[in-house]
Amino acid sequence: MIKRISAGQKIICLNRKASFNYFFIEKLEAGISLKGSEVKSLRDGKGSIADSYAIDNNGELFLINSHIPLYRQSSYNNHNPKEDRKLLLKKKEINKLIGRINQDGLTIIPTKMYFLKGKVKVEIAVAKGKKLYDKRQVKKKRDWNREKARLFSGNNK
Repeated sequence: MIKRISAGQKIICLNRKASFNYFFIEKLEAGISLKGSEVKSLRDGKGSIADSYAIDNNGELFLINSHIPLYRQSSYNNHNPKEDRKLLLKKKEINKLIGRINQDGLTIIPTKMYFLKGKVKVEIAVAKGKKLYDKRQVKKKRDWNREKARLFSGNNK
């Protein structure tokens, strides 16, 4: 599951539903505080951030509902798969993000988790939820692009 995108960057997992359900306003890279067994499990290419989001807790950001499965070879040192994980950002960035999420309808969601120079990083986005008619418009556009590609590929043969 681990894919190489650029030099030194290996993608662990993507949040594909996020771009369908949200408009991205701003994207940031954040570190994440993990235990050893969590990192080893992520190196195996396992992990999910599909339904996760970030919340403010006493001036710190925590990633909620992310799933990193248990590492089989770890014995008593194993971790809780659904544990809240602290996002590592500078204080100025945290205050800016907390100010943005206190606005109406904005939230922080992870879009991608990857290794960068041996460290686990999370790309987070300040996002606004899409309405039902926005989602329908995205589906229409996607179907039209697919149909257009079929028509052009059929004419070239």
